[in-house]
Amino acid sequence: MDARPTGAEPVSRGCMVAVVGPSGAGKDTLMAYAARFFEGRDEVIFVRRVITRDAAAGGEDHDSVSEAEFEALEKAGRFAVSWGAHGLRYGIPVETKEAVDQGWLVVANGSRSALGRFKAAYSRLIVINVTASLDVLAARLEGRGRETREEILRRLERSSLSVEGDYEVMTVDNSCSIEMAGKAMVEALHRCVAFGR
Repeated sequence: MDARPTGAEPVSRGCMVAVVGPSGAGKDTLMAYAARFFEGRDEVIFVRRVITRDAAAGGEDHDSVSEAEFEALEKAGRFAVSWGAHGLRYGIPVETKEAVDQGWLVVANGSRSALGRFKAAYSRLIVINVTASLDVLAARLEGRGRETREEILRRLERSSLSVEGDYEVMTVDNSCSIEMAGKAMVEALHRCVAFGR
């Protein structure tokens, strides 16, 4: 990602927006919706993550690397934030720190478990927590075919859908249509831009 987009004025106060939420909440879908809406708005940057996952595996558009390549990038200081989850490793490019410091609104797919690292890395952090009802989450996860509905419901009932800790949080409910939830995501990001002015 470019740290300094051309042709746009930065917001007065830069910000990292970490989008988090449970599996099945639809973070990737809503971020893709918002990215299409903000296309051509250079003051809003959507981050392409580095992941130890095959590029053809589906899901979000990302930079695919091996474990060894990820470790080398991490040792070289190429990540502002990195973490592991579900057998994979994730990295947010270090250039995002400079972009935030220069006044841009930077949006990244994050993780609730890594929010402390995000807060330590960036001068300003806002968390957008994407949620959905348990029934909707269960139906989406069941569609992936990895667990039975009973296993999914038990796991969801044990987990928290909220963000714990001292963070500035906005919540987007993705239980409804993609159009309604997508508009709510866009509105949340508009508020982030407004907060920076």
